[in-house]
Amino acid sequence: MLVRDMGIHGTRPFLLFVLLLLLRACFSVNADDTFTKGQPPLSVIDNDSISSKNGIFELGFFERGTPKKFYLGIWVKSLVGQTQKNIVWVANRENHLSDPYNSKLEFSEDGNLVLLGASPKKPFWSTNLQNLPSNSTEAALLDDGNLVLRDRSNLSTIFWESFDYPTDTWLPGGKLGIDKTGKEPKQLISWKNSEDPSPGLFSCSLRIDPNGSIEYIFEWNRSQVYWSSGVWNGETFAFIPEMRLNYVFKLGFVSNEKEAYMSYNSSIMSICYLDSTGQFKAITWPPTSEPWVLWAQPKSLSDVYALCGPFGVYHDNTSQPCDCPKGFEPFSDTRTRQNDWSSGCLRRHPLQCENRNAKKDWFQKIPNVTSPINWKAYSAMSDARCKLACMNNCFCTAYTHNSSGCLIWEGALLNMQRPSDGGKVGSDIYLRLAADERQISTKGTKWKVWVIVAVLVAATGLILCLSVCFSIKRKLKHKGETAASSNDLMLFDFSTEIHAISDGTNSQDNDKKRGKKDVELPLFSYESVLAATDNFSAANKLGEGGFGPVYKGKLLKGKEIAVKMLSKRSGQGLEEFRNETTLIAKLQHRNLVKLLGCCIEGDEKILIYEYMHNKSLDFYLFDPAKKKMLDWGTRIHIIEGIAQGLLYLHQYSRLRIIHRDMKPSNILLDSEMKPKISDFGMARIVGDNEIQANTNRIVGTFGYMSPEYAMEGLYSIKSDVFSFGVLLLEIVSGKKNTGFYNHGLGSCGEMVKAWS
Repeated sequence: MLVRDMGIHGTRPFLLFVLLLLLRACFSVNADDTFTKGQPPLSVIDNDSISSKNGIFELGFFERGTPKKFYLGIWVKSLVGQTQKNIVWVANRENHLSDPYNSKLEFSEDGNLVLLGASPKKPFWSTNLQNLPSNSTEAALLDDGNLVLRDRSNLSTIFWESFDYPTDTWLPGGKLGIDKTGKEPKQLISWKNSEDPSPGLFSCSLRIDPNGSIEYIFEWNRSQVYWSSGVWNGETFAFIPEMRLNYVFKLGFVSNEKEAYMSYNSSIMSICYLDSTGQFKAITWPPTSEPWVLWAQPKSLSDVYALCGPFGVYHDNTSQPCDCPKGFEPFSDTRTRQNDWSSGCLRRHPLQCENRNAKKDWFQKIPNVTSPINWKAYSAMSDARCKLACMNNCFCTAYTHNSSGCLIWEGALLNMQRPSDGGKVGSDIYLRLAADERQISTKGTKWKVWVIVAVLVAATGLILCLSVCFSIKRKLKHKGETAASSNDLMLFDFSTEIHAISDGTNSQDNDKKRGKKDVELPLFSYESVLAATDNFSAANKLGEGGFGPVYKGKLLKGKEIAVKMLSKRSGQGLEEFRNETTLIAKLQHRNLVKLLGCCIEGDEKILIYEYMHNKSLDFYLFDPAKKKMLDWGTRIHIIEGIAQGLLYLHQYSRLRIIHRDMKPSNILLDSEMKPKISDFGMARIVGDNEIQANTNRIVGTFGYMSPEYAMEGLYSIKSDVFSFGVLLLEIVSGKKNTGFYNHGLGSCGEMVKAWS
């Protein structure tokens, strides 16, 4: 009996040990899909992972690229024929790991999942939630591929889920839509390429119109829509009828106060994803065969916008869909081998504007291509002028001319395509290339040219050749002298070019040394003025006076200018234009507006001035709101500056000038509110010993004219002093001299008090 009892007691520890092993085994089987706080971290170097209960999805680390970059992601497990993991979600797609020995996934003290590298203080990724029950959270990979952070004591309480943060893949049961609480939208963003899961250029997002219609839009660079799913009709989308083929996909729309999204179920194992080429694809994988594509939209890659990147050309009939035009090369050979043309093509040689010592650019014809968007149209322009306008604009990269007029492109060309069957789909575009590219293209045939030239020289004689060369040289010299007088405004550097004579005491000696005229005023081409003012666009118009309209212009280096045109309807004419160019170019004073150059071409007569940021004095003086910006210190500063400018004109200038049209609109203010006298179209030169002069043509503005000038045509420096006095009263009072005011005030001080 004792022995039997001892046997019974001896078997109890053994049975207890077996029971514990069974419980541990059961716990381990049930825990394969979960990761809890207290467990060892998931390590990159140990290739740790967890799998969903159904064995379809796996969470762990994968590597891409050269050198190797590591990511935390979810993939479809054990696909037949797959050499790489079919990734459906990436946690740290914008922040890859590079150190596998010190990288791991674990729980932080506050209960969040964190992906750590060498520095534990800077996580590469985190669920980043607040107020979690830190001791009862767990991560689980569900059977639908959704990674969730939930309450271990109540599994239905979900704190965070990967379905709220899709990458490039839409799984059955996943959400694709908008978040009404201000969080990130649930949208798809493609990989950059097959080796780089960071966000690419193509995206898919839900759009709900105010009228209630629902559709998915596909965009390039989050800005250019290139395809749409069509409107949702309650069962499927208009342009993706394949989603209802054989009732494989069952779609549903959910909208509540927090979010609005589409979701789907599938009768077969399948996923939808946005490919790095911009196509939206659905794939499936039967248990014993390789994955295959159910459908892809848009059906043709030619419908994907800018697939070949800047300056890349798409070819529909080649295995390599993109290539570069002459003078360009792929941005990266490595990326193009991965079918990633997002960076497009780069120039092999810089253009003339980028290299001031380079030779003149030229244009290469690209026949029969679709016209890129974002052109600038010039309707009334010949082919030659269209080419010249592009050549004189450093930002212009290509042009075309057809029955519609002139189209010019600035910057990179996007979405150039050639037809697959040689049919006509577009137009001939002339692409701007560096001069070095022309030399490369002719290098192979140079020896033939030299042989032909040698034969011709021997046949025609040395004398004839020399005479022809001499004639050509003379023409080129004449052409160079003509071009020198027609500078390109966009490239002109006003900070270094000498374009006017300083008014010094030795000016006559300087004139003799130069042997030139008094004024060296740059003469610009009309095309360059067009380019600087964006074709005299209405948005650049600053105002209009008696002379004509004034436009704002911008040069290549960012300098701003004012462009003043002589209007054909103006009462002023060639005499006033001549006054502006001859007088102001000779006058150099800080309180006189600076003339930078002019343009005379056909009927066009244009003056180029320095740009005054604060417009004219009347803009502030007579406006009830803006005049308060003119405090007394500013007013005194303006009055003093005008007086200094007039004193220079009347006494210290080499030429005694009478302005004859002093008024607030002719007083311009720079960025520091310094006044500068402008508009010398009415000005006159008088001799040093002349007291006054007479004219039969009375010009100017009534209200500012002196009595003797208005009634008898007599003008002198006193005429400007009278106008200055009227202007002084207007600056002090803030009232126009031609207005009627009845404030019931008996003194100037009371009038100023009422104004202030």
